[in-house]
Amino acid sequence: MKLDRFIRVAIAVVILLVFIVATGALLFISEAALNVWDRLKAGPPVLLYAYVGIMVLLAVTAVWLIWRLVIRRKIAPQKGFRSEPLSQADIEARLHEAEAAGVDVSDAQAELKELAARKDTVHLCFFGEVSSGKSSLIKALVPEANVVVDVVGGSTDDVRHYRWRDDSGAEILLTDVPGTGGHEDRLTHLAVEEATRANVVLYVCDSDLTRPEVASIRSLLEFDKPLVIVLNKADRYSAEEQATLMQTLLERVDDIGGQLNRDHVVAVSAGGEIDVIERGNDGGETSMRRTRPADIGVLVVAINRLLTEEGASLDLRRERAVFRMAAARLAEAEGEYRLQRSEQVIRSSTRKAIIGAMAAISPGTDILIQGYIGTAMTQQLCKLYGAAPRDLDIEEFLSLSQSRVGRALPLSLAVAGNGLKAFPGIGTVAGGLVHAVAYGLIFDALGRSLVLTLSRHGELLPDVAAREFEEGISEHLEAGVRRIAKMALAEKAD
Repeated sequence: MKLDRFIRVAIAVVILLVFIVATGALLFISEAALNVWDRLKAGPPVLLYAYVGIMVLLAVTAVWLIWRLVIRRKIAPQKGFRSEPLSQADIEARLHEAEAAGVDVSDAQAELKELAARKDTVHLCFFGEVSSGKSSLIKALVPEANVVVDVVGGSTDDVRHYRWRDDSGAEILLTDVPGTGGHEDRLTHLAVEEATRANVVLYVCDSDLTRPEVASIRSLLEFDKPLVIVLNKADRYSAEEQATLMQTLLERVDDIGGQLNRDHVVAVSAGGEIDVIERGNDGGETSMRRTRPADIGVLVVAINRLLTEEGASLDLRRERAVFRMAAARLAEAEGEYRLQRSEQVIRSSTRKAIIGAMAAISPGTDILIQGYIGTAMTQQLCKLYGAAPRDLDIEEFLSLSQSRVGRALPLSLAVAGNGLKAFPGIGTVAGGLVHAVAYGLIFDALGRSLVLTLSRHGELLPDVAAREFEEGISEHLEAGVRRIAKMALAEKAD
């Protein structure tokens, strides 16, 4: 209890002393400032203005330096989708900037060229699971079209376009895409891309929606795509069952946040041929094929009505969907570019770390060399990923990592020694070479951990990056030992 009282009294005394010193300093500064001000007022005006200008300049410089040192700055990486619709000017500006930086933007540019080529044509995309009857519906709409219909299902393995005219005589392209839910993810991806490029998507199903079908519709609605749900093979159901199914389909869309008019859910039958077995008077059975008539009138009405009601906005909504897809392509290209460039930065820094370890001539100099290289590598990788951290963040990251390097160094030396033994003909492995390989391994692991943090968070988080380094050090050491050893041997030979 006495000790506690003593501590409180000591704190009170310190506070009192700080108050006295601060008051004295304030009085001294005030008196000095007033004296200087009086002298300046008594002197030439030019001297007063020059003095005030210099003081303002010094104050601005101090604030700027503090801002750069203390305030965390972040340049948002240009990837992903923005909440507001992208315009053509937006995407073209981003493409130009990315291309100037060395990013391969050919895929994104190809989407814009394809959009321009389709500008004066309405595209209807028939989309759905394998064997839902998409090709059969197109055959019913355009009997003269050469559509391949396979009873096994999944006959469409590429994108096919067929010409059709609506009630007004306008030419429309019907697009048949591969069915989703098959064994090849490539075909599903192809179908989704083509649906994104279309003006309207006709989603074909033959019963209540499965989970994969609900997921497909959700992804289409995210692109603000006009949608008609087509319940095919409706002749298998009674009128009452059809009404129940159509109501269920509407509810499914409503459950995932979509909005469909009731007349955008239609029940049709694509017709086609079926095998029928007839029993004769003598009890014998005969197999024969019969043609089922198509019943697609409500689909034609729904398409014509949608094109009339949505005509003015169809092109605009398609443009927005394609711009988003182009932005996604650009983001993928930027990601690949960053990975390639980060690999180059890490390799270059690792090589410098190896050279620095070999060139260290006195104890402690290697720490200075590695610190300089680590700072430069961190700055380069942050710039590559659009992050502009405080100098204090970089210092904190390197400090946290260095504390973990001390624990990882024995393991690094052991891995480096074993890795060098795998190269015959180098004789006894010198301690300096092992030390250089160990530092190279550590820098390689440090850079890869930093890239992982930057790609996930878009900014330098010192504690997170240091933790990634510590958790992944063993894996990185084992994976990179031969590569780093070759690099060190090449530098030693030079």
